[in-house]
Amino acid sequence: MDLNFIIKVIPQYVEAAKLTLRLGVIGIICSIIVGLICSMIKYYKIPVLRRIVAIYIELSRNTPLLIQLFFLYYGLPKLGFKISAEICAIIGLTFLGGSYMAEAFRSGLEAVSKIQVESGLSIGLKQHQLMRYVVLPQAFSVSLPALCANIIFLLKETSIFSAIALADLMFVAKDLMGMYYKTNEALLILVVAYGIILLPLSIFFTWLERKVRYAINGD
Repeated sequence: MDLNFIIKVIPQYVEAAKLTLRLGVIGIICSIIVGLICSMIKYYKIPVLRRIVAIYIELSRNTPLLIQLFFLYYGLPKLGFKISAEICAIIGLTFLGGSYMAEAFRSGLEAVSKIQVESGLSIGLKQHQLMRYVVLPQAFSVSLPALCANIIFLLKETSIFSAIALADLMFVAKDLMGMYYKTNEALLILVVAYGIILLPLSIFFTWLERKVRYAINGD
């Protein structure tokens, strides 16, 4: 193990980690927004849009992110639409993550009993008030474990971004292995980098889930 090499290339991994996190965070935020909108459409059973959402979810969940990125980065320019690699990465992550978030939110929304909804309407709450103060808080609590798991999943999926020439963590690792043949060192730093990003996040989500569960159960 060449420690001098590891120390030398750490700055490259730091820059790659910044790019990975930036694109990952933007993609996850957009995924949550898309997922929430799609889950609302399914919850209220809006005609036409409900079917479109169902098709989107099936298409997204049954095609690999790599294929989606290839279509965006290499396919769209053939049709006259050229967008940057970073935008492709964000759109691809949003397209994939939105479907998973939608299913997570849907399960939470459906877990709220109809009695509570009917009670809210009977005391004069409007639909938006009912959703904001009664349905969404409970739905969020129920869907929190799935949402946290989806966030971890999407952050790990950012390793695919190297396929469209983005200098993320995976790209830097493969580049260093190709140039210096330092496979062990490059992979070790890659594993450590993802561990530094994902492990604290996983611990925080575990703590958050326990706090929410205890609050619901009154423990």
